[in-house]
Amino acid sequence: MTFKKIVMLGFSDALLDSEHWQRLDSLGNNIVKLGKDSQNIVEELRGADCLLSNIFAVPITREFIDAAPNLRYIGVYSTAYGKAEPEYAKTKNIPICNIPGFSTEAVAEFAIGAILEYIRDLERSKQLAREGDFSEVPKFPIYEIMRKNFGVIGLGRIGYRIAELALAFGANVYYWSRNRKPEAEQKGIKYKDIDRLLAESDFLSINLPWNKDTNLFMNEVKIRKIKPGAIFVNLSPNELIDFSALESRLAKNDMVYIADHTDEMLPDLIKTLSNYKNCVLYPPLAFATKEARLNKQETFISNIESFLRDVPTNVVN
Repeated sequence: MTFKKIVMLGFSDALLDSEHWQRLDSLGNNIVKLGKDSQNIVEELRGADCLLSNIFAVPITREFIDAAPNLRYIGVYSTAYGKAEPEYAKTKNIPICNIPGFSTEAVAEFAIGAILEYIRDLERSKQLAREGDFSEVPKFPIYEIMRKNFGVIGLGRIGYRIAELALAFGANVYYWSRNRKPEAEQKGIKYKDIDRLLAESDFLSINLPWNKDTNLFMNEVKIRKIKPGAIFVNLSPNELIDFSALESRLAKNDMVYIADHTDEMLPDLIKTLSNYKNCVLYPPLAFATKEARLNKQETFISNIESFLRDVPTNVVN
């Protein structure tokens, strides 16, 4: 079985390898690729029964869903799906399938790596070496993860893996999640309520999906409660953060904020945050390993194949 017409929004040729393009070509009689600035999206959707979106380039609107009366399937090229109108699609019996877990190891390793880069001041160390200074005594404070309090907000796939890695470094690892995680607690990852977690953690990692319940989760009240001197790592959607409150806290120079979702930030926000030395911004590369890229493509295509076999996978609505 194949789709009659697949409409793809915001996909460049580079997003899929040739093998996965070939598999996709076999799943639709007619495949139409449209860029994010295309004026023909609504028109092309009229005959579509499958809609695929690179969701951060082209969010799926209710107008798009309504324009496709024969739509049977929506696939998003991401883990996040909040920009695909999942509740509205459900009212029309249209499943939305995402790509969970493709970058768990990549993001978790990056979180630890970003922390190590900061607390060991590797960037400045490399600069000293470039300048010919190879003296042994550090010229700036550096410290360790071991025996520090490491707090994880959200113990899904990525949060759980970050907690495991922090345990391996000898940290005292705590978590907050909407639901208790007995399996994690058996491994020594201890539960704390969110207020205590914020106030007592030397390192904090937030790992929540963005939805109506988590929008601005880190509001002014929570940001004020973060322990002085803490390092706060956010590799999750920017919508979780009240940036006005964050800027006020950064201005006190008593915490560090590390993030990588800069491709989804407005230029003015990047410029503002870059003024603070205690704010470290990376390009969007936490997920960008070779292994994660292949996992992402495989799950994306497999989701479509599974739906056509009447055994849908990774349905989120």
